[in-house]
Amino acid sequence: MASIKYNSGSQRGRITYSSDIVSGIVVLSLQETEGIELVPSKSKGIKLCFEKEGIFVDISVIAHYGYSVPELAYRIQQTIKQMVESMTKYKIAKVDVHVQGVVFPAPQQSEPREGEPQQGEPREADTAAEETEDKKNH
Repeated sequence: MASIKYNSGSQRGRITYSSDIVSGIVVLSLQETEGIELVPSKSKGIKLCFEKEGIFVDISVIAHYGYSVPELAYRIQQTIKQMVESMTKYKIAKVDVHVQGVVFPAPQQSEPREGEPQQGEPREADTAAEETEDKKNH
């Protein structure tokens, strides 16, 4: 766990942030972005590098089907930059977004057409076969 120091010329003393705090802010900003999921891993697909120029952020996400990937990446970059800079006074130098995959919606069951049995109801052919089998057994 790294400790990052922020020292403003107008303040007496210094403010020290844990890198976990900055990482938590990044996670929060990603959770507020519609159309993505975090990569299921221990690091949640987030890498932070603290340099003199600012914080370099490397993000891996999974996009939801139907969303524009370039728009998602831009929104992720803007949200992370805005939230981290407003909550910590650090500057974000760069945000790289890696889309690892796409989540497709679960297939929906369509309404049965007239005359078709609903799910769980036996079809006429099944019922006839059961009746024939019953007659053989008796």
